[in-house]
Amino acid sequence: MKLTPSHRLYGLGAILLVALTICSRNFSRIGEAAFIIPLAVAGVAYLLAIRELFSTPKFPKRVIYYGLAVAALWHVLFLRMPPGLDDDIHRYVWDGRVQRLGYNPYLLVPSDPALAGLHTSETRTLNNPEVPSPYPAGAQLFFRAVTSIQESTFALKLAFVLCDLAIVFVLLDYLRRIRQGEHWVLAYAWHPLLAIEVAGSGHVDIVGVLLLLVSAVSLLRRWRAVAALSFGLAVAVKFLPIVLLPLYWKRVRMRDVALVAIVFAVLYVPFLNHGRIPIGSLGTYVQRFRFNDPVFATLERVAAPQFVAGLAVLVGFLTAIWMRRKSAEESSDAFAWPIAASLLCAPVVYPWYLLWMLPFVRSTSTLPILVWTLSILPTYYVWHLRAVGRPWLVPDWIVILEYGSVAVTAAMIALRRTMRSAALQCSADPVE
Repeated sequence: MKLTPSHRLYGLGAILLVALTICSRNFSRIGEAAFIIPLAVAGVAYLLAIRELFSTPKFPKRVIYYGLAVAALWHVLFLRMPPGLDDDIHRYVWDGRVQRLGYNPYLLVPSDPALAGLHTSETRTLNNPEVPSPYPAGAQLFFRAVTSIQESTFALKLAFVLCDLAIVFVLLDYLRRIRQGEHWVLAYAWHPLLAIEVAGSGHVDIVGVLLLLVSAVSLLRRWRAVAALSFGLAVAVKFLPIVLLPLYWKRVRMRDVALVAIVFAVLYVPFLNHGRIPIGSLGTYVQRFRFNDPVFATLERVAAPQFVAGLAVLVGFLTAIWMRRKSAEESSDAFAWPIAASLLCAPVVYPWYLLWMLPFVRSTSTLPILVWTLSILPTYYVWHLRAVGRPWLVPDWIVILEYGSVAVTAAMIALRRTMRSAALQCSADPVE
């Protein structure tokens, strides 16, 4: 019996479910072979699924429903697990808790002995307790809202999974608007990073991703005020998408910009300190925090870290300007590449930072980014190194594998385009 594309997708979905189920049961052992090996299997199955999505213009609705159902299953499996070795979510609980108690998370240092009475069993294990919070006001108010309902890591993880679910529905509408096959929603829903970093560890980035996607869809629908406001809120969750500002040039009105500025300012009102806008440990983040940063590390040898961080933002801006000029309005590439370019030069490149690009990688030109979202998975090995007392440093062989995979993919795409262009030129030349 000949296997159809639908049959192959059914099989790959089953492989992903089994592999990610094993990952979920070993979630407390991130970086060990029991976690990394099934995760690698999931990554290969995902890549094969992407090949099927590219090669088949349309799938039956039942295939899409099946794909979303199995994705929901492995999300539930990870949601039931404790956050694991990644402890950002404990900081989220702390930030939400101290706000509700009337304190400013940008001013409090969690390790201060005088604050010991404010801690709970979940907040005592938060990361980097010697510095105040680095998260922008939009993220802070989200933490407060969720912890007002239930103060726990599970409540926050559940809220993040609901944002993930909302992205699926918004993305389906987006795909219909740009007349792209609805099966491409599986390129998002099936990505292993979502299971690990949203349902598993729980990262606030997914809230910003939802807002950014709403902004992109609103821009396409000509809902300019909604597009501008949701973009501003996405930046208020994390500053990373600020590099996309050129995409909104002359596509939103000045009154929309004014509205965003007012809303952004209002978000920071509860955190003002003697009339000054606090930034918490953001400066410390740029000065001291490093992870998976080969470009930044190279440039930092000859320039101050603040300058190199500014350069990362500039690279993202310039990429957005380029994409604004060359891409069609409905192109999702324009949202993916500026963020990718900025992250490539950033001082810290954690796997969950790549969540920001997942809804926008659905074309051949974004394949290098898609490969990056998978080639970054071996960096989880560093969590195991930390657990056994080794330095918090990505080994060179992982860096070469991660970024080398991206470079090889980009080179192959460029070579293929060159050969195709040459073939077209030859066919267009007159025969003498």
